[in-house]
Amino acid sequence: MSQDKPEPDEAPDAPTGATDSQQGTPAAAPAAGSPVTPTPSAPPAGAAVPAPGPASAPAPNAGAPAATPATPTAAPAPAAAPAPAAIPVGYGAASGYGTASAVVADEDEIEIEAVRATLTGPSLVARLGAELFGTFVVVLAGVGAALFASVSGAGAVGIALGFGFGTIAAFVAVSHVSGGHFNPAITLGSTLAGRTPWAHLVPYWLAQLVGGALASAVLFVTATSLPALEGNERTFFSGTANGYGAHSPIAQSTNGEGFSMVAALLLEGVLAAILVGVYLGATDRRGRTRQQAAFAVGLTVAFGMLVAYPVTGGSLNPARSTAAAIFSESWAWGQIWVFWVAPLVGAALAALLYRAFATAPADDDLLDEDLEIDEVEVEVQPAR
Repeated sequence: MSQDKPEPDEAPDAPTGATDSQQGTPAAAPAAGSPVTPTPSAPPAGAAVPAPGPASAPAPNAGAPAATPATPTAAPAPAAAPAPAAIPVGYGAASGYGTASAVVADEDEIEIEAVRATLTGPSLVARLGAELFGTFVVVLAGVGAALFASVSGAGAVGIALGFGFGTIAAFVAVSHVSGGHFNPAITLGSTLAGRTPWAHLVPYWLAQLVGGALASAVLFVTATSLPALEGNERTFFSGTANGYGAHSPIAQSTNGEGFSMVAALLLEGVLAAILVGVYLGATDRRGRTRQQAAFAVGLTVAFGMLVAYPVTGGSLNPARSTAAAIFSESWAWGQIWVFWVAPLVGAALAALLYRAFATAPADDDLLDEDLEIDEVEVEVQPAR
C-alpha cells in the first residue's frame, strides 16, 4: 500500500546540525543559549529558485557568536578501479578453502621466453639394490615353498602361488626404482625392446644372481639346522632345482622316465616368452598402473609355474635356477644351461615381436624406469 507524501511546504523542519543537502557539509552548531533558527525546506522540483539577497545585519544579541557560513567543497575524486579478485590457490582451492592470492598481472601481459627441464631418475646403484632385493623376495618365497612343500603339503599349487605372490610383492615395492625385472630374461627383453639401456644389462643380471643366491643361502642354512637332515642337506635341497629327464619332477614322483630335453627347452622358452610379453605390455606407459602390472606379471609367473612344474620344476627365470643349483647336487649344474638358453631365447623373441607390433611412439618408448623432473628453469619476460 502506498503512503501519501507531504506537500513540500508542509515538510518538517530539519533539525539543527543536520547535513546540508545542497552544500554537502554539516551546518554549524549554534552556541549555547542562542535561539534555534528553523531551516527552510528545499523548494519543490521544478520551482524557481530565488536569487540570494544581501547579507542581513547581525542579530541584536551581540553576545552570541555568528554562525560560520558553509564553504563549498571540492568535487569528489573519481572512484578507483576495483582491485582484482583474489584467486584461491593451493591444496583444496577447488573446494573454496585454499590460500587467497591476488592476481598480479593478466596472463596476456607476460610471455614465457624459455623453459629448460632436467630429467633424472634413480641412480644405477639404487636400481641394482632394488633388483637384488626383489629377486631375493621372489626366490625366498618360491624356492622356500618348494623346499618345505613335502611338510606343508603345498604341492604344485602352493609353489606356484609362492612365486606369484613373491613377484607381486616385490614388484609393488621397488618397480618404481628399477622397473621390477627380478629375472634375467625380463631384463634382456626390456633391453631389446628399448626400455632398459644396454649398459644396465650385465649389472642387472649380477644383482639378480646375488639376490637369488642370498635367498637360497638363507633357506639352506635353515634346512641344515634340522638334525634329521644331517649329511643329506644337498639331496634335500635338490628337490627345489630345475631338471629334465630323470630329474624331472614327474619322474621322481612316479619312479619312471621324465620329459626330454627338447620338451624342457620348448616349454620353458614359450612360457618365458609369454612372461616377457606380458611384462612389456603391462608396463607400457600408455595405459597401465603399477598395481595392475604387478598382478599381471605375478599371475603370469604363477600359471607358468603350474604348467612347467611337472616337466622341469618350473623355472622361467635363470636367476631362480642358478640360486637353487648352488646348494643342490652336481647334476643341477650339468642341466642348468637349459634354464638359461630357453628363457633368454624366448625373451628375445617376445621383445622383437613387441617392437614390431606393439611398440610405443618414439617419444614414449624410453626406459621402463620412471623419470623425475629434477630441475626446471623458466624465464618470463613482459609482453612487448
